[in-house]
Amino acid sequence: MDTAADTTPDQLTATHRRLRAAWQARKPDEAQRRGDLERLRRALREQLPAMHVAIEADFGHRSEHENLISEAMVVQAEIDHVLRHLRRWMRRERVAAGWRFWPGRAELRREPVGVVGILSPWNYPVNLALMPLVSAIAAGNHVYLKPSEHSPRTSAWMRQLLADVFPADRVAVALGGGEVAAAFSSLPFDHLLFTGSTAVGRKVMAAAAPHLTPVTLELGGKSPALVCEGFPVDLAAARIATGKWFNAGQTCIGVDYVLVHRSQRDALVAALEGELRARYGDLATSPDYTRIINDGQLQRLRGYLDDAHARGLRVVEPLGVDPDLATRERLMPPALVIDPPADAPLMREEIFGPILPVLAYDTLDEAIDRINALDRPLALYPFGFETDAIERILASTLAGGVTVNDTLIHFGVHGLPFGGIGASGIGAIHGRHGFDTFSKQVPVFHQRRRAASDLLKPPYRGLVDRVIRWLAK
Repeated sequence: MDTAADTTPDQLTATHRRLRAAWQARKPDEAQRRGDLERLRRALREQLPAMHVAIEADFGHRSEHENLISEAMVVQAEIDHVLRHLRRWMRRERVAAGWRFWPGRAELRREPVGVVGILSPWNYPVNLALMPLVSAIAAGNHVYLKPSEHSPRTSAWMRQLLADVFPADRVAVALGGGEVAAAFSSLPFDHLLFTGSTAVGRKVMAAAAPHLTPVTLELGGKSPALVCEGFPVDLAAARIATGKWFNAGQTCIGVDYVLVHRSQRDALVAALEGELRARYGDLATSPDYTRIINDGQLQRLRGYLDDAHARGLRVVEPLGVDPDLATRERLMPPALVIDPPADAPLMREEIFGPILPVLAYDTLDEAIDRINALDRPLALYPFGFETDAIERILASTLAGGVTVNDTLIHFGVHGLPFGGIGASGIGAIHGRHGFDTFSKQVPVFHQRRRAASDLLKPPYRGLVDRVIRWLAK
């Protein structure tokens, strides 16, 4: 492993070459892949207290239970799922060749692509680094990981964790800021995965283009909740509150804004206020409310509220906090902004924080049109017990993933692919889909010693002519 605080460009290149040379010398078989994942699971379980300390230090404060749920539990469950199915995923798949190619046979093999690069973000610094790493290792690759500089203590902890689990020529970790990330993106990887903002995703894709490196981009966007007319507002509020204020809203698939029928808007706002008071009480002493990652993000979020106040919008902040304490601890109280216009920054940019716009609509078509007026979101959360209404929403919109009558849950379902579309991402990971993303599906046709195709050659006369004309019908 690299030991310097920041990885230099020369170290990046040397490490990438070392990983590739080791992979070419011995491609991981099932036993190695399984052993690697089992050791990773044990090490992560043993290091949970240290993981929490590192994440806590980066955020200033982060709910221990949210760490266990979103970082440890999800990754461990993913490893268990992969280990349970790995042998079947690796098995060669027979494919029907068709009678025209008799007596040959066809098969599909899933082979590792080589060295996979992973650029992971700060908001779930363990989960979003290790989940794709698990898929890449399961598929038989070596991995070079560049975690976020905005969570440096967790990145350093993770580098040590992976050094304890993997040989240095199988998994490596690069540390550093934007310049290191840019150089990392330019390495000739066999596949590159980036999780983060759409703006940075464009830069990563451009950096990978000269090598024609395949990229998977897990981005973000404005993920809406749409509450159908008549849906119980208390139930909607409870589930939306989880989808919004988990990790203080710093979640790529978190609820970005809510559309609710005008007749239920005020009731939903009141129910959301009640949820916030019940969940967090006094923010200053709540162990369950996470801080904002850094001052830059805090100022960006405060700018959204300043704009809302300047526009004269109704802003609801149920949980007050001392301003000096809020600044000192990067404590951003939850806020509801009622009916912001489309040109407000809140409605043009991904919020990625604890501010929730609540917008009233009069018809379902109007709500659908508002969703479709923005880029395709990473997630969509329709709430409704009428099948026709839900099917209408799903048929009229397109999102990276959907949870109906709840939020966030689809992320943890191993059988479902996780990924965006358009501005919210390219490609998919998790479970079998992650295994396939980091594999090359190699089509193989096996010809027999004697085959009818031996006859299909010039001169095309007589029987050969008649056979070809018959086959072409």
